[in-house]
Amino acid sequence: MNEITILFFATMRDHTGERKISITVPENTQVSSLKAILAERYPQAVAALDATLVSINRDYAFDEDLIPAGAEVAMFPHVSGG
Repeated sequence: MNEITILFFATMRDHTGERKISITVPENTQVSSLKAILAERYPQAVAALDATLVSINRDYAFDEDLIPAGAEVAMFPHVSGG
């Protein structure tokens, strides 16, 4: 099991009601699995999680990326602009 820290930004903070949490996840957890864990914990955030941008230790990450032990994971809502 790995303990990680998750930071929520902008509307992701609104959806979860949290700014920062520490959770324990299984070893070899992928970003997609973390999103599923968070969807169970925060059902009101389910729709937003599909379009959430994720970084691991300040590098952008994709759904198939593994989350290492002790990682800092940041979750940002999808934004668009022009």
